Amino acid sequence: MPRGRSLSTPPSDAVGLTAIYNVEMQSEPGLRVGGIVLCGGHSRRMGTSKSTLPFGTQTMLERMLELVSSILSPVVVVTAADQPPPPLPPGILLAHDSHVDAGPLAGLHAGLSALAAHADAAFATSCDAPFLQPSLISEVVSRLGSADLAIPRDGDYHHPLAAVYRTSLVDTIDRMLADGQRRPIQLLEHAVAHEVDVESLRGVDPELASFRNLNTPADYQQALADAGLS
Repeated sequence: MPRGRSLSTPPSDAVGLTAIYNVEMQSEPGLRVGGIVLCGGHSRRMGTSKSTLPFGTQTMLERMLELVSSILSPVVVVTAADQPPPPLPPGILLAHDSHVDAGPLAGLHAGLSALAAHADAAFATSCDAPFLQPSLISEVVSRLGSADLAIPRDGDYHHPLAAVYRTSLVDTIDRMLADGQRRPIQLLEHAVAHEVDVESLRGVDPELASFRNLNTPADYQQALADAGLS
Protein backbone atom coordinates (compact mmCIF):
# COMPACT_ATOMS: atom_id res chain seq x y z
CA MET A 1 0.00 0.00 0.00
CA PRO A 2 1.27 3.51 -0.68
CA ARG A 3 2.25 5.68 2.27
CA GLY A 4 -0.41 8.08 3.44
CA ARG A 5 -3.34 5.98 2.30
CA SER A 6 -6.40 5.99 4.56
CA LEU A 7 -8.79 3.09 4.86
CA SER A 8 -12.14 4.42 6.05
CA THR A 9 -14.90 2.41 7.70
CA PRO A 10 -18.05 2.28 5.58
CA PRO A 11 -20.94 4.42 6.88
CA SER A 12 -22.79 2.82 9.80
CA ASP A 13 -26.02 2.84 7.79
CA ALA A 14 -24.51 0.75 5.00
CA VAL A 15 -26.49 -2.41 5.75
CA GLY A 16 -24.44 -5.59 5.63
CA LEU A 17 -21.15 -3.84 4.86
CA THR A 18 -19.71 -2.98 8.27
CA ALA A 19 -19.57 -6.54 9.61
CA ILE A 20 -17.94 -7.81 6.43
CA TYR A 21 -15.44 -4.97 6.48
CA ASN A 22 -14.55 -5.62 10.13
CA VAL A 23 -13.83 -9.27 9.38
CA GLU A 24 -11.54 -8.25 6.55
CA MET A 25 -9.73 -5.68 8.70
CA GLN A 26 -9.29 -7.79 11.84
CA SER A 27 -5.79 -7.91 13.30
CA GLU A 28 -3.56 -10.75 12.30
CA PRO A 29 -3.39 -13.77 14.65
CA GLY A 30 -0.64 -13.54 17.24
CA LEU A 31 -0.46 -9.74 17.19
CA ARG A 32 1.19 -8.58 20.44
CA VAL A 33 -0.47 -5.40 21.66
CA GLY A 34 0.71 -3.26 24.57
CA GLY A 35 -0.60 -0.04 26.04
CA ILE A 36 0.68 3.53 26.34
CA VAL A 37 -0.58 6.03 28.89
CA LEU A 38 0.67 9.58 28.35
CA CYS A 39 0.90 11.80 31.43
CA GLY A 40 3.60 14.33 30.56
CA GLY A 41 1.39 17.23 29.54
CA HIS A 42 1.37 20.63 31.23
CA SER A 43 -2.33 20.46 32.25
CA ARG A 44 -2.54 24.25 31.95
CA ARG A 45 -6.33 24.40 31.74
CA MET A 46 -6.75 22.01 34.67
CA GLY A 47 -4.28 23.98 36.77
CA THR A 48 -2.76 20.86 38.32
CA SER A 49 -1.40 17.51 37.20
CA LYS A 50 -4.26 15.40 35.89
CA SER A 51 -2.48 12.16 36.71
CA THR A 52 -2.67 12.80 40.47
CA LEU A 53 -6.30 13.94 40.62
CA PRO A 54 -8.39 11.68 42.87
CA PHE A 55 -11.01 9.54 41.17
CA GLY A 56 -12.72 7.58 43.89
CA THR A 57 -10.10 5.64 45.84
CA GLN A 58 -7.61 5.92 42.97
CA THR A 59 -5.69 8.66 41.25
CA MET A 60 -6.56 9.32 37.64
CA LEU A 61 -3.36 7.59 36.52
CA GLU A 62 -4.09 4.56 38.68
CA ARG A 63 -7.54 4.28 37.14
CA MET A 64 -6.19 4.51 33.60
CA LEU A 65 -3.55 1.87 34.33
CA GLU A 66 -6.20 -0.44 35.76
CA LEU A 67 -8.40 -0.05 32.67
CA VAL A 68 -5.62 -0.45 30.11
CA SER A 69 -3.71 -3.24 31.86
CA SER A 70 -6.93 -5.25 32.27
CA ILE A 71 -6.71 -6.07 28.58
CA LEU A 72 -3.21 -5.18 27.33
CA SER A 73 0.34 -6.07 28.37
CA PRO A 74 2.85 -4.65 28.79
CA VAL A 75 1.77 -1.10 29.58
CA VAL A 76 4.12 1.90 29.64
CA VAL A 77 3.59 5.27 31.29
CA VAL A 78 5.24 8.18 29.50
CA THR A 79 6.23 11.27 31.48
CA ALA A 80 8.15 14.45 30.67
CA ALA A 81 11.90 14.24 31.13
CA ASP A 82 11.84 16.62 34.11
CA GLN A 83 8.74 15.09 35.70
CA PRO A 84 9.21 13.10 38.94
CA PRO A 85 8.39 9.44 38.26
CA PRO A 86 4.96 8.54 39.61
CA PRO A 87 4.51 5.47 41.82
CA LEU A 88 3.60 2.58 39.54
CA PRO A 89 2.20 -0.91 40.11
CA PRO A 90 4.55 -3.87 39.52
CA GLY A 91 5.04 -4.70 35.86
CA ILE A 92 4.22 -1.22 34.53
CA LEU A 93 7.01 0.25 32.42
CA LEU A 94 8.15 3.87 32.62
CA ALA A 95 9.50 5.96 29.74
CA HIS A 96 10.53 9.60 29.56
CA ASP A 97 9.75 11.93 26.67
CA SER A 98 13.18 13.22 25.66
CA HIS A 99 11.76 15.84 23.26
CA VAL A 100 11.03 18.95 25.34
CA ASP A 101 7.61 20.53 24.68
CA ALA A 102 7.18 18.50 21.50
CA GLY A 103 3.61 17.49 22.30
CA PRO A 104 1.85 14.11 22.29
CA LEU A 105 3.64 12.92 19.15
CA ALA A 106 6.89 12.91 21.14
CA GLY A 107 5.17 11.06 23.96
CA LEU A 108 3.88 8.52 21.48
CA HIS A 109 7.42 8.11 20.15
CA ALA A 110 8.74 7.42 23.66
CA GLY A 111 6.00 4.91 24.38
CA LEU A 112 6.34 3.00 21.12
CA SER A 113 10.13 2.94 21.55
CA ALA A 114 9.78 1.45 25.04
CA LEU A 115 7.40 -1.24 23.78
CA ALA A 116 9.20 -2.10 20.53
CA ALA A 117 10.94 -5.13 22.03
CA HIS A 118 7.74 -6.40 23.65
CA ALA A 119 4.85 -5.66 21.28
CA ASP A 120 3.92 -5.30 17.62
CA ALA A 121 1.45 -2.50 18.29
CA ALA A 122 0.12 -0.37 21.12
CA PHE A 123 -3.10 1.35 22.08
CA ALA A 124 -2.34 4.91 23.18
CA THR A 125 -4.39 6.96 25.60
CA SER A 126 -4.00 9.92 27.90
CA CYS A 127 -4.27 9.91 31.69
CA ASP A 128 -7.53 11.90 31.68
CA ALA A 129 -10.01 9.48 30.08
CA PRO A 130 -11.55 7.75 33.12
CA PHE A 131 -14.53 6.42 31.15
CA LEU A 132 -12.40 4.47 28.68
CA GLN A 133 -14.00 1.09 27.98
CA PRO A 134 -11.70 -1.95 27.66
CA SER A 135 -14.17 -3.31 25.09
CA LEU A 136 -13.52 -0.26 22.92
CA ILE A 137 -9.78 -0.86 23.17
CA SER A 138 -10.30 -4.39 21.89
CA GLU A 139 -12.52 -3.20 19.06
CA VAL A 140 -10.09 -0.53 17.86
CA VAL A 141 -7.26 -3.07 17.98
CA SER A 142 -9.39 -5.41 15.86
CA ARG A 143 -9.65 -2.70 13.18
CA LEU A 144 -5.88 -2.46 12.64
CA GLY A 145 -5.72 -5.10 9.95
CA SER A 146 -2.69 -4.57 7.69
CA ALA A 147 -2.55 -0.82 8.37
CA ASP A 148 0.12 1.01 10.35
CA LEU A 149 -2.45 2.53 12.67
CA ALA A 150 -6.16 2.47 13.41
CA ILE A 151 -7.60 5.80 14.53
CA PRO A 152 -11.20 6.68 15.43
CA ARG A 153 -12.68 9.53 13.41
CA ASP A 154 -15.69 11.70 14.21
CA GLY A 155 -16.39 13.69 11.06
CA ASP A 156 -13.32 15.83 10.47
CA TYR A 157 -11.98 15.20 13.98
CA HIS A 158 -9.65 12.30 14.82
CA HIS A 159 -8.88 10.75 18.21
CA PRO A 160 -5.12 10.08 18.18
CA LEU A 161 -5.14 9.24 21.89
CA ALA A 162 -7.66 6.46 21.50
CA ALA A 163 -5.83 4.80 18.63
CA VAL A 164 -3.61 1.82 17.88
CA TYR A 165 -0.14 2.24 16.39
CA ARG A 166 2.39 -0.30 15.19
CA THR A 167 5.69 -0.05 17.05
CA SER A 168 7.42 -0.12 13.65
CA LEU A 169 6.34 3.53 13.27
CA VAL A 170 9.10 4.67 15.66
CA ASP A 171 11.53 5.62 12.87
CA THR A 172 8.83 7.44 10.92
CA ILE A 173 7.86 9.47 14.00
CA ASP A 174 11.52 10.17 14.74
CA ARG A 175 11.89 11.73 11.28
CA MET A 176 8.71 13.74 11.74
CA LEU A 177 9.95 15.17 15.04
CA ALA A 178 13.28 16.04 13.43
CA ASP A 179 11.32 17.95 10.77
CA GLY A 180 9.44 19.92 13.42
CA GLN A 181 6.14 18.06 13.16
CA ARG A 182 4.41 17.80 16.55
CA ARG A 183 0.84 16.63 15.98
CA PRO A 184 -0.04 12.91 15.98
CA ILE A 185 -2.63 13.54 13.27
CA GLN A 186 0.23 14.44 10.89
CA LEU A 187 1.21 10.78 11.04
CA LEU A 188 -1.65 10.09 8.64
CA GLU A 189 0.41 11.79 5.95
CA HIS A 190 3.28 9.34 6.42
CA ALA A 191 1.64 6.00 7.23
CA VAL A 192 -1.19 3.72 6.15
CA ALA A 193 -4.09 4.56 8.43
CA HIS A 194 -7.40 2.82 8.98
CA GLU A 195 -9.82 5.60 9.97
CA VAL A 196 -12.58 4.13 12.13
CA ASP A 197 -15.95 5.91 12.12
CA VAL A 198 -16.83 6.43 15.80
CA GLU A 199 -20.45 5.56 15.04
CA SER A 200 -19.30 2.01 14.25
CA LEU A 201 -17.98 1.76 17.83
CA ARG A 202 -21.30 2.34 19.59
CA GLY A 203 -21.81 -1.41 19.79
CA VAL A 204 -19.07 -1.59 22.44
CA ASP A 205 -19.44 1.93 23.87
CA PRO A 206 -23.00 3.20 23.26
CA GLU A 207 -22.35 6.69 24.64
CA LEU A 208 -18.82 6.91 23.21
CA ALA A 209 -17.71 7.82 26.73
CA SER A 210 -14.23 6.46 26.01
CA PHE A 211 -13.50 9.64 24.06
CA ARG A 212 -14.36 11.91 26.98
CA ASN A 213 -11.29 13.79 28.23
CA LEU A 214 -11.11 16.01 31.31
CA ASN A 215 -9.41 19.29 30.44
CA THR A 216 -10.78 21.76 32.98
CA PRO A 217 -11.83 21.73 36.66
CA ALA A 218 -15.44 21.85 35.48
CA ASP A 219 -14.87 18.74 33.33
CA TYR A 220 -13.34 16.98 36.32
CA GLN A 221 -16.17 17.86 38.70
CA GLN A 222 -18.76 16.74 36.15
CA ALA A 223 -16.94 13.44 35.66
CA LEU A 224 -16.93 12.84 39.42
CA ALA A 225 -20.65 13.55 39.53
CA ASP A 226 -21.40 11.29 36.57
CA ALA A 227 -19.38 8.49 38.19
CA GLY A 228 -21.22 8.95 41.49
CA LEU A 229 -18.04 10.11 43.22
CA SER A 230 -18.85 13.72 44.10
